[in-house]
Amino acid sequence: MARIAGIDVPRDKRIVISLTYIYGIGKSLAEQIVKEADVSVETRTKDLTDDELQRIREVVDGYKVEGDLRRENNLNIKRLMEISSYRGIRHRRGLPVRGQKTKNNARTRKGPVKTVANKKK
Repeated sequence: MARIAGIDVPRDKRIVISLTYIYGIGKSLAEQIVKEADVSVETRTKDLTDDELQRIREVVDGYKVEGDLRRENNLNIKRLMEISSYRGIRHRRGLPVRGQKTKNNARTRKGPVKTVANKKK
């Protein structure tokens, strides 16, 4: 397996698809990286030469990916929570942050239903 940005990317997939296994690199950015590194889009990861792999690594190093990006995202969320902004409060309570309704469907954020027993008469 080829190691790029500390991640083992799959060998048998095309390099554009393999790069998307790195956190912070999507399909369009992967295509841009491959073009910048002057490597064919159709090349499989296992068929890359050491020189091509090194060029891809150098281009990827120019972007914020993996640990740095995760840390920055977590710090941004923590900052929102500390200043008690509306979004920060929603993060703290585990509710949807981007304006969705919570009366019916918010199970992804709220988790499984916690049933409360009714009082019998």
